[in-house]
Amino acid sequence: MASDKIITCLWFSDNNAEEAARFYTSVFNSAPGLSESTAPSKILHTQRYPDDPALCHRSEPGSVMVVRFDLRGHPFVGLNGGKQGFGFSHAVSFQVVCDSQEEVDHFWEKLTEGEGATEVECGWLTDKFGVSWQVSPRLLLEYLSCGDPEKTQRVTTEMFKYKKFDIAALTKAFEG
Repeated sequence: MASDKIITCLWFSDNNAEEAARFYTSVFNSAPGLSESTAPSKILHTQRYPDDPALCHRSEPGSVMVVRFDLRGHPFVGLNGGKQGFGFSHAVSFQVVCDSQEEVDHFWEKLTEGEGATEVECGWLTDKFGVSWQVSPRLLLEYLSCGDPEKTQRVTTEMFKYKKFDIAALTKAFEG
């Protein structure tokens, strides 16, 4: 793991942490542009609730309680904690920085698969589990921090036209 000081914990109220972990690791492992130096995405450990119903926190005895997984070196914990009256929101998202249009297309298409997934705007989407993601070209981040107000304004104007980003259009706007 890249860091064990900060680990993202995702509370799955529908008890689908294991399904989500399998989905996310497959999406990241099948992405274009992976090299041998890229940390693989994988499920590290699955812990089940004990057989004693009193210790199961609104879940079935023997069902999955926690799934530890890793996405390209970023550690996650998926927790099946049962319904508590809250869920995921756009206030927190994971940004996937992409080096090519092929990568943008891959993550966008895969993460918007399934019932409940929605395309938002400006590279944002919500996946079928309700988790928010930003699929952002690395070039966009560079363009927005270039220090030239005119270029930044052109790119910002172009950026607001899209749900899924088009790197060629953003580059054209940047170049004027």
